[in-house]
Amino acid sequence: MALVYHKPLTGIDPDTVSLESLVGRRVLVVGSGGREHAIVDALSRSGSVGKIYCAPGNAGIAAQAECVPIRETDIQALVTFASQNSIDLTVVGPEVPLSMGIADAFTAAGLRIFGPSAAAARIESSKDFAKRLMAKYDVPTAAYRTFDSYDEALEYVRAGKFPVVLKYDGLAAGKGVVIPENLQEAEEALRDMLLDDRFGKGKVVIEEFLTGPEFSFMCFVDGLKVYPLALSQDHKRAFDGDKGPNTGGMGAYSPLPFISREDEDYAMEHIMKKVAAGMVSEGCPFKGVLYGGLMKTPDGIKVIEFNCRFGDPETEVVLPRLETDIYLMFSAVADSDSSMPPVRWADNVVLGFVMASKGYPGSYEKGFEISGLEDAMSDPAVRIYQMGTKLAEVEGRESPVLVTSGGRVLMVVAAAPTALEARDKALTAVGKIRCANLFNRTDIGHWIF
Repeated sequence: MALVYHKPLTGIDPDTVSLESLVGRRVLVVGSGGREHAIVDALSRSGSVGKIYCAPGNAGIAAQAECVPIRETDIQALVTFASQNSIDLTVVGPEVPLSMGIADAFTAAGLRIFGPSAAAARIESSKDFAKRLMAKYDVPTAAYRTFDSYDEALEYVRAGKFPVVLKYDGLAAGKGVVIPENLQEAEEALRDMLLDDRFGKGKVVIEEFLTGPEFSFMCFVDGLKVYPLALSQDHKRAFDGDKGPNTGGMGAYSPLPFISREDEDYAMEHIMKKVAAGMVSEGCPFKGVLYGGLMKTPDGIKVIEFNCRFGDPETEVVLPRLETDIYLMFSAVADSDSSMPPVRWADNVVLGFVMASKGYPGSYEKGFEISGLEDAMSDPAVRIYQMGTKLAEVEGRESPVLVTSGGRVLMVVAAAPTALEARDKALTAVGKIRCANLFNRTDIGHWIF
């Protein structure tokens, strides 16, 4: 495979400039959704990167990276691919391979990787672990109890007040949180989680219900070193007005005018840095992206959840604002050195809408044709990240067509000087996309409008 040079060779003195400094690095991104598309997009803007692979990738990612048909959970195959293809750095998107120990396997094979160990990934893979960590290190969060007995959990809920927050202890693809308004809804959710094992055999964390605007605070973390990224806000409910079931996220925007510098400083010092230090003390130092799902309550900022990776769809609105070379940022964390470059952000607003299959987050059909993307991206301020798409052969058509292949299908984002302009540009682009089985919210950013 040809190497890609990022600098013109004219005027280069081979005695003073090494070939290594001229050759773009080879990067492997693991995952197949909109988050990974945004990571690939950011890497494609890096002057340090020459070749990007993505395993397994999707139809949209294929325009910017070479997609490799390896499942994100086939860790040994990924290790082999990285070794055989001289991959300089691997960046992991999803939580499942991280919880399975992909970072441990790559490190053991002498390969550079950006992502936490399986032990550190427990901050997402076990809600109970995260809550116990926060309690031990005095990190502000909602009061809670953990149960593995349906009867005991139901008795606890019956004695409390509604609404209440029920969280499946393990990984549930963003769908393991239910907020019942009454006892009947709580009984159904607890039955799903503890008797019918909807997400697998596990425990349930029951939390007090907090009020206030939620926001996402992602940080690059390397042990005790914590580097903040731009704040963003996700919208979890399926429908306008924050109605309907919880989803993996229906849209997001960045930055956030309702979070002050004092709020951000408090979250950094009393939450993100405390948790990073706590994990070092517990013998499982974090290395990668630590995602804090936070809420600005009347009693101050508190933690709703932690994730061990980039948020989705927050990544799709944060990384387009990043002006710093992201490869250099990944490398500084992966190598545990002090070369983190100054992080610079574009002075604009990026806001995006998720287009999802009808029926999501419940059951939905796949295979519906998508068209109009080129027209939607005729505005240079618009980006479309593909989340659940694939190319399919259709009888009577000369070339494959783009079809839906997941619950969340597209993330349409726009950048503009103001949030209103970004929203209008993104909605205009959404309106140009044609598909018979997609729906989207129209009120992303309603907290600031």
